[in-house]
Amino acid sequence: MSRRAKKIEKRVTLDPKYNSELVAHMIRVVMKDGKKTTAEKIVYGAIDKIKEALEKTPEKFVKDEKQFTDPLEVLTTAIDQMKPQVEVKTRRVGGTTYPVPVPIAANRQLSLALRWTTTYASGRHGMGMPAAVAAEVIDAFQGQGNVIKKRDDVHKMAQANKAFAHYAW
Repeated sequence: MSRRAKKIEKRVTLDPKYNSELVAHMIRVVMKDGKKTTAEKIVYGAIDKIKEALEKTPEKFVKDEKQFTDPLEVLTTAIDQMKPQVEVKTRRVGGTTYPVPVPIAANRQLSLALRWTTTYASGRHGMGMPAAVAAEVIDAFQGQGNVIKKRDDVHKMAQANKAFAHYAW
């Protein structure tokens, strides 16, 4: 019998402006040092920048014959594209460490995608944080950018170590 206490899942409170769980989660990931209003300004500013880009160049936001007009739909689609499906974890077997590809749980997929977005947005110099987050989201929506490259690297690493998949337990 497991001695570990069961983890209690906390429900994310909905974002007051867009009534979205995803936006609320993104605000929490962007937040530093407990400055929630600053994080809200960054995320809401990024959504406004996405909305401006939608109005300015709507032809960039066509995917699978569907025209996107809502910035939250663009954000949701982009984050779905950012999510990695498998990752490599190390397992120690008989004194040797093997990199083993394992599937990722849905909540971890979302956390990784949002964390990578924030990391790469803060690495973009010469623009404010809302513009950088919006640029990362738009790049991911179009299937390019730093976050997509990171996701592809994670998938390539898992593919390269597929031979050790039988150690996953």
